[in-house]
Amino acid sequence: MMIGDREGLVARIRQVRRIATARDRPSSGTGDAQRDRIQALEGRVSHLEQQLDGLQDSVHREAERHAKLIAELQAQVDPGTMGAALAEDARNRGL
Repeated sequence: MMIGDREGLVARIRQVRRIATARDRPSSGTGDAQRDRIQALEGRVSHLEQQLDGLQDSVHREAERHAKLIAELQAQVDPGTMGAALAEDARNRGL
């Protein structure tokens, strides 16, 4: 998730929360329970964001590793490189 996407998501969540609290205005007894529930949800969202960041980093590293491996394989099967390797092998074998 890009930083701009994350900021947009946080802004939308805050807007929804503001609308819900302005509309529902609970009594003081249930306010504490809702506040605790909201804090728990914010903690869960924060944890999920951290996990998502870790997953994105992992996927990025794996994609870079695959790209490097593919580039190495392409270099090995390049006709010029392959011809030179075959000629070197033939010289080593005495053919």
